[in-house]
Amino acid sequence: MNPTGVAAALTDLIFNTDITVEEAADRHFTPGYRQRTDGQWADRAGFIEHITHVRTLVAEGSVEVHDELYDGTKYADRHTVNITKKDGSTVRTEVYVFADLAADGRFSRIEETTLMLQGSEADRNIGSAR
Repeated sequence: MNPTGVAAALTDLIFNTDITVEEAADRHFTPGYRQRTDGQWADRAGFIEHITHVRTLVAEGSVEVHDELYDGTKYADRHTVNITKKDGSTVRTEVYVFADLAADGRFSRIEETTLMLQGSEADRNIGSAR
């Protein structure tokens, strides 16, 4: 197993416009993928809908991983997503992740909590907006 990580997954999903959201999702997430962000569950289709929406807002950005742990099929990390939106405003969100990895190294489930460090009140739900 050559496991994926949050930085690679988010970079492909949000910032790598050379591939589609679906291609990025196939690369890093299983077909049965589920995600809970700040208490709200989404299936893979809902997750793809969310990322597709976020891509319409984002001009550029990066992911900074502060802590990352792999333990067999378990994964945890703490990272910050830095986004410059197309309107020029910026959003910085710190994220705490616990996840399960499938046998092929892709994420099968992520549960995360987000903490907005910088951005407008309207950006507070960027981690789950659709």
